[in-house]
Amino acid sequence: MHFPVRFLFVFFAFLVSAAVLRSATAAQAYVIVDAQTGYVLEEQEPRKKLQVGSLTKIATASVVLDWAEKKGGDLNQAVAIPQAAFVGVLENNIGFQPGDSITLRDLLYAALVGSDNIAAYTLANHVGARLGSLLPSDVASKLTPADAFVAQMNALAKQLRMERTRFVNPHGIDYKVRPMPFSTAEDMARLTRYAMNKASFRFYVSQKERQISFDRAGHRFNYVLRNTNELLGKDGIDGVKTGRTARAGDCLILSSNREPEVVTQGQTTTVYPRRLILVLLGSTNRFGEGAGLVQRGWQLYDQWAAGGRLADSKRML
Repeated sequence: MHFPVRFLFVFFAFLVSAAVLRSATAAQAYVIVDAQTGYVLEEQEPRKKLQVGSLTKIATASVVLDWAEKKGGDLNQAVAIPQAAFVGVLENNIGFQPGDSITLRDLLYAALVGSDNIAAYTLANHVGARLGSLLPSDVASKLTPADAFVAQMNALAKQLRMERTRFVNPHGIDYKVRPMPFSTAEDMARLTRYAMNKASFRFYVSQKERQISFDRAGHRFNYVLRNTNELLGKDGIDGVKTGRTARAGDCLILSSNREPEVVTQGQTTTVYPRRLILVLLGSTNRFGEGAGLVQRGWQLYDQWAAGGRLADSKRML
């Protein structure tokens, strides 16, 4: 079988770039994926089970948004923050108190932009109560609303073939938690592709700042969230989420978007959306490594596209 010289050159360059990339990355695991096809451009330990911290909130938001879309849930509804939302939480940057009233929409902003754990639990508590009502009564009676919500998170993971993932709470806290939550770079890439297909999710995670409001005993409080993703707006990066715990180390998922490529051959015009998803787990320098991997990812993408976008089924998510 003979290959054109151009193809062999592109393929060789692809392998060289991949080798350089692997040697330069200290993270425990990463994967770079073409968001459109799920083709894996580069990976390191993609199936290694690791803690992922607040990256968990991508699953939390996905379940909430699915509920809003499919069950007619109203994200403008105000809900009370329960006492249980504070259990095991070490940070409360917004200054929430039990009984504060806040809309589900602002809770989503708090969870995704500010990575707030109390907000994530409150979402799970409210939506879980609605999901629990759909379960058989003998099952629902044994589950708290948050447990019912986490069950739905794991059902979504199963639906997305996240076979090496276990969610145990809606925020990703892994301190004094049993059983231990875990996922993989590959599984989190599957989840992120799913989430980024929703325009609403893309909007939430693209916000550098967002003011939210909540009520306490008749008084209105405002708080300006600042996105924990320091790379937003650089090199086409328009999302998605940070995560950090002592066990997980520094974790980061990035989405980088470019204008679609339009290819015309004869009478046929094809439009190729161009978006990369990078999942980085167990890093000690997530923003430095993340920025470098996105740049390298686009080099690999361009070489892959120049070679005809050949997609080996074994390298597809």
